[in-house]
Amino acid sequence: MADQTDIAPGMPLRARRPRDGLRALGGMAFVVALVCALPIVAVALAALSGGTETVSHLAQTVLGRYSMTTLLLVVLVSAGTFAIGVGAAWLVTMTRFPGVRVFEIALVMPLAFPAYVLAYAYTHVLDHPGIVQTLLRDLTGWGPRDYWFPEIRSVGGAAVMLVLVLYPYVYLLARAAFLQQSATTFLAARALGSSAWAAFFRISLPLARPAIAGGVLLAVMETIADFGTVAYFGVQTFATGIYTSWFSLADRAGAAQLALCLLSFALLLAMLERAQRGGAQYYDPARRQQPMEPAVLRGPQAWIAMVACAVPVLLGAALPVIILLTMAVGSEQDLLSPRYVGFIRNSLVLASVAAGITVIAAICVGFFLRLRPGRAARGAAYVARLGYAVPGGVIAVGLLVPFAAFDNALDAFMRAQFDISTGLLVTGSIWLLVAAYMVRFLAAALGAYEGGQALVPANMDAAARSLGQTPGGTLRRVHLPILAPSLLTALLIVFVDVMKELPATLIMRPFNFDTLAVQAYRLASDERLEGAAVPSLVIVAIGLLPVILICRQVGRQRGR
Repeated sequence: MADQTDIAPGMPLRARRPRDGLRALGGMAFVVALVCALPIVAVALAALSGGTETVSHLAQTVLGRYSMTTLLLVVLVSAGTFAIGVGAAWLVTMTRFPGVRVFEIALVMPLAFPAYVLAYAYTHVLDHPGIVQTLLRDLTGWGPRDYWFPEIRSVGGAAVMLVLVLYPYVYLLARAAFLQQSATTFLAARALGSSAWAAFFRISLPLARPAIAGGVLLAVMETIADFGTVAYFGVQTFATGIYTSWFSLADRAGAAQLALCLLSFALLLAMLERAQRGGAQYYDPARRQQPMEPAVLRGPQAWIAMVACAVPVLLGAALPVIILLTMAVGSEQDLLSPRYVGFIRNSLVLASVAAGITVIAAICVGFFLRLRPGRAARGAAYVARLGYAVPGGVIAVGLLVPFAAFDNALDAFMRAQFDISTGLLVTGSIWLLVAAYMVRFLAAALGAYEGGQALVPANMDAAARSLGQTPGGTLRRVHLPILAPSLLTALLIVFVDVMKELPATLIMRPFNFDTLAVQAYRLASDERLEGAAVPSLVIVAIGLLPVILICRQVGRQRGR
């Protein structure tokens, strides 16, 4: 049967609609890719046009400190997330001990917490005037200089906060990899005399390496993009340097050049992640997927496993909630006041609009790639995924630079020609902030969409086309009903990510348009931690929605 997209030009308009619909879909996909590429190109051009004086000044003053601090933070978070994520995944997958069913789900819960919320909670408890040190001084009679206590406001403290909320990335991917492994190779190693630990390090861990490396790199991406935690702890990284240069010093060129440094590092990590994921392939020559029989732990081993799984959940979820609730009770913040209702409304509006637009963009890119899997479509999809490797502060600078130039040029033209000032039409608008969110989180939505799209057989597209359906009709009547769960997951993930996003919101938000994240950061910056607990709790409560969905998926995987 002839392809309806190849109808001759002389045919009726009704017969040419499939091609017209495909062109419109391709046009939208390329527009999305263009928007995603704009911040990267703009940052590079702004940085290169900044002059060598700014580069020299940065190199002599802050560049070395920013680089070393960021690198140290990356190393600490990588090691911490690897140890906790892989260890917990192995325990709940390959062993049985009391409470394992609860822990395999509870270990995902810290994913709902932004790292800066944990920073506020633990600073309230562990800082010098906090509960722990005050109690220590009361019990011992020591003065402030009579004892040593770990400093929470440090690189190490920031690393601990980030590890506690980011290890679930490694845990989820490592657990999925362990579940998919066949027992044949592991049992063969045991039969050849290897101990259980030796078989784990020589067989199971290398087989799961691509998934584990992907999870660690995701954690690293979030680490270099983090602003709230490092800014509150006074840790100087590229993220804080970009914000300081843009606002405090009004040095646009310096901010762009710092953003280019951070962008280069992030893109290098993204390329490494793709290379290791694409090149590392493992096969079971016997093609026998024999499930691994979990080992039953008893006595001290069972207790050690329980403690090992309970500590991350306690420190990353349970204890912060208790601390925040205690802080919120003593605060003067009223969630029902008109001011807080405005914060909640602004947050919900931004998150809802951004989630909807991001998912629509993911549908355009993903569906066009399915219909026309050529080089152009693959290129558009690749560019659309780059946003996850670009920190929010870099995206903010990359969008503000060109649109501020456009607004200024338009205002100058209107003044000269018509004596009318147009002001800032785009810069500082909600829509530019929504565009930044779309660029930042499109990769997450695209991943969820493509995961569901893989379940739609290709012959369903052919059947719809043979029945006269256009690409839009096929999407609306065939794909979307099947993909509803995946699209809902994508919506919730982007919604909550936008609720937590801080650097892009701080830099790009319109005047007098504050969100819960901005309010929490402002109160914490003023050392009003009790007040910061209230918006933080609301953010966490909303963040539990996608985590619950992930936990349900984890339960289904265990049921298989």
